[in-house]
Amino acid sequence: MSLVWQADFYRSPHKDTAGHTLWELLICDATRSFEYTATCSQSEANASWLTAQIEQAAGEKLPDVIQVFRPQSLSLLEVAGRNLGINIKPHRQTLALKQWLQEKQYPLAIDKPPPLPLPENLWGEEWRFATIPAGDIVDLFSDRPMPILSVPESLQPINLGLASTVAIPGVVIFGGRRSLRLAQWIQSAHPVSLNYIAGAPDGLVLEAGLVDRWILVTFDDPEVAAAAKVYEQRKQHSRGLHFLIVQPDDSGMTYSGFWLLQAEVSISSQD
Repeated sequence: MSLVWQADFYRSPHKDTAGHTLWELLICDATRSFEYTATCSQSEANASWLTAQIEQAAGEKLPDVIQVFRPQSLSLLEVAGRNLGINIKPHRQTLALKQWLQEKQYPLAIDKPPPLPLPENLWGEEWRFATIPAGDIVDLFSDRPMPILSVPESLQPINLGLASTVAIPGVVIFGGRRSLRLAQWIQSAHPVSLNYIAGAPDGLVLEAGLVDRWILVTFDDPEVAAAAKVYEQRKQHSRGLHFLIVQPDDSGMTYSGFWLLQAEVSISSQD
């Protein structure tokens, strides 16, 4: 079983005795049965210092993966990861680490840019909302030959404790001749979740990477907006689990991509 850590390396709210800025490294696992902290001066905040600290934290067994949610932490940790042969993975859902940071009253907020429109050469021809029973969603697609299939084990309904009858909501995009190109682009963007955003017009926004946001579709039809609200309500009942399918047409014969996604869990602020 692979060893996965969550890490953050950022300016500490605390100063040293001379009033200088400190940087703090926090590392934990998903259950926080393992925790490690270290601080350094701003002049020491580099990949060499990080490499040494990760080695010290690991002892005899280095982690296989370190998940990082903060964009400002990523590049230095990636260098340290390369030095040690550790896979550094951008990952928004570092819940244990975020809970720890919150308890320490450290800043969690990350500036997100406004969503960008999908490049015009990727636009699909049609799209619709859909649902699949939780008990069917893995088997339905795991045996189908398709270029891109993303069904993380951690998101499989059985591992989220969802009953097999729960309706998992999703979106199907019919991409026509652009279908494969669109699926490849979505995969390269590292999709996280697909959310309905009310506005003028309304739209579906793809959260991707650590802070990227893309407008996949827009609409101003009241009936579609009502369906979008139902889509969001169903996400509430499926622990945020939802899916995105890209296929050339509605024949059901060919699929270009399937992704199981999960809405980000917000860490509520404590009083």
